[in-house]
Amino acid sequence: MAAEGRKRIGRAPLLLMGMGCLVAGVWGGLVRLPLNMPLPGGNANWLSFHGPLMVCGFLGTVIGLERAVGLRGWWTYVAPLLTGMGASMVVAGMMGRVPVAFIAAGSLWFWVVTLWVVKLQRVTFTMVMSAGALAWAVGNVCWWAGWPFNRVVPWWIAFLALTIVGERLDLSRFQKQSKWSRPLLYAALGLFVGGVVLASIKQVPGERLTGLGLLALAGWLGRFDLARRTIRQPGLPRFMAVCLLAGYVWLALAGLLMTVFSPLESGLRYDATLHSFFLGFVFSMIFGHAPVIFPAVLVLQPSFRLTFYSHVVLLHLAVLLRVGSDVVKWGPGRQWGGIASALAIGLFLANTITSFVVPVRPKVKLARTV
Repeated sequence: MAAEGRKRIGRAPLLLMGMGCLVAGVWGGLVRLPLNMPLPGGNANWLSFHGPLMVCGFLGTVIGLERAVGLRGWWTYVAPLLTGMGASMVVAGMMGRVPVAFIAAGSLWFWVVTLWVVKLQRVTFTMVMSAGALAWAVGNVCWWAGWPFNRVVPWWIAFLALTIVGERLDLSRFQKQSKWSRPLLYAALGLFVGGVVLASIKQVPGERLTGLGLLALAGWLGRFDLARRTIRQPGLPRFMAVCLLAGYVWLALAGLLMTVFSPLESGLRYDATLHSFFLGFVFSMIFGHAPVIFPAVLVLQPSFRLTFYSHVVLLHLAVLLRVGSDVVKWGPGRQWGGIASALAIGLFLANTITSFVVPVRPKVKLARTV
């Protein structure tokens, strides 16, 4: 027990930096809707860097921490430490290239970590996740070099898409695969990665190819992922499968919007595409995997309860309202969708924390009387 307590204490600062970026990113996103909310200390970074705080500060740091926990080498914690420190500087209001340099260095270190994993286990899922880490590093170096965010975003999308696909390959590798599974996967990955690279050279054809790649990956996951089987099981496996399958729908929609709305510069179409992917798809993955990730990071075992579905349903309704309002240019719907999305994330955190501290009461069967 003492060893477990030391692990929690050692990892807590890294997790808190990631969660701090989540709070600042969500807060800044609400201000951008716009809502009349104060920025603590007049810190405009929460507004200006809403996206980077969510992608690099929160998701990047937490993914780096999760990988470090699994590998158990002290040097693997350097990656989330660097990205967490850089993002925390942004949260604190620091301007300039120094915070971005920390984030870029942390993502490069994370890529080195994934290369070490590939060396230990040279299989498809480790190589896919390493490619995702490289995409994150490339995107962050481009950010540090002064590229506009809309040109960096495809690399961040590749980071998260490839990481999630790699994790699903890892979890699904023990099931019997169709002979068409791997060829179709490689074709979808080639289409997607080729589009991301091309988007840095020629934006419109690159974005459209990236969008087609996202559609192909969504189709592959929807057809071959393990979630199609586990949704028939009760309890936690069904909950996770619901989150995953719903997320794949958002992944497909993000690909469709990127294909149709290119070039993505700014405005409501840009907003709809990004929130379909980062909020609809990625957060659905987070909600589904949280009952597995948190026990590994915090050395705590949550208890599954049906209330978990509340934050999932609220999230998808919120994103549907947000994206639909963006497409038809309905301002009030966009605002309410953004507010509901923030509430869904807050409810997710509340439900998750409750699952750690409040055990589920076992059902007591009453004896029947004759």
